[in-house]
Amino acid sequence: MPQRPPMQDPREQYAKPPFPKQPQPAPGLASKLEPPADHGEQTYVGSGRLAGRRALITGGDSGIGRAVALAYAREGADVAIAYLPSEQSDADEVVKLIEAEGRKAVTLPGDVTDEAYARGLPSRAAEELGGLDILVVNAAHQKSFDSFDKITSEDFDATLRTNLYALFWTTQEASKILPPGAAIITTASIQAYDPSTTIMHYATTKAGIVAFTKALATELIEKGIRANAVAPGPFWTPLNPSGGSTQEKVQHFGESSKFGRPGQPIEISPVYVLLASQEGSYITGEVYGVTGGEGVA
Repeated sequence: MPQRPPMQDPREQYAKPPFPKQPQPAPGLASKLEPPADHGEQTYVGSGRLAGRRALITGGDSGIGRAVALAYAREGADVAIAYLPSEQSDADEVVKLIEAEGRKAVTLPGDVTDEAYARGLPSRAAEELGGLDILVVNAAHQKSFDSFDKITSEDFDATLRTNLYALFWTTQEASKILPPGAAIITTASIQAYDPSTTIMHYATTKAGIVAFTKALATELIEKGIRANAVAPGPFWTPLNPSGGSTQEKVQHFGESSKFGRPGQPIEISPVYVLLASQEGSYITGEVYGVTGGEGVA
């Protein structure tokens, strides 16, 4: 049985840099991270806050998406995850975690940059789960370049299609079938407020997610649907070793945070639980920063 961690100094709770270089081909696998990421496997304890709910999580195979899938299952939800076919081995691990809680797990492999696939996700998840109450749009593409003039049009396009187009396609379709009381949660970033030049196209999409989510909240409250964003700071996921940062930066990832380390996915998943739960019933159009002390404007 998982056990909640005891009270302790959060600066010392998880591994600190330096980390080893660990290049991976994109999109990267959680199973290859060194040190391993903590998604809450041993520590997240549910309390029935999402009992009977049905959730779809894009990018649910690893990182923050995996931690959210596990937390939702332990809170009583059935969960569908969307991910790239190359991430199947990670997805298989998530299925085991969900099913170990006695919840239904649905796998929906594909590429969210394909409009037909992205638009079809909500209805496919609803069909498999018997309905849909929660949508978490978390899939993302991030590739670092040495400088602004090295960013390619090809990667700029891939970043926008993954991070913004897919968000638009999937939420537009979900809004047609989500019931009153449902929740949409998007994943923005500290990059929306404090952008890095080497990933400025990624930062641009994250700022777009903030604007889109705020407008979406205004639109959908008329249907009784809430929409909020979570803005992570440096979190230890496959996104950075697989091209999101240089290997030199990976070695010191999270070092400049007030904690002197990156966040672990377990440290952000409770926010996604709150925003999906009935306890969050008066929260919409908000951006919740979990940034290691940097804050969001």
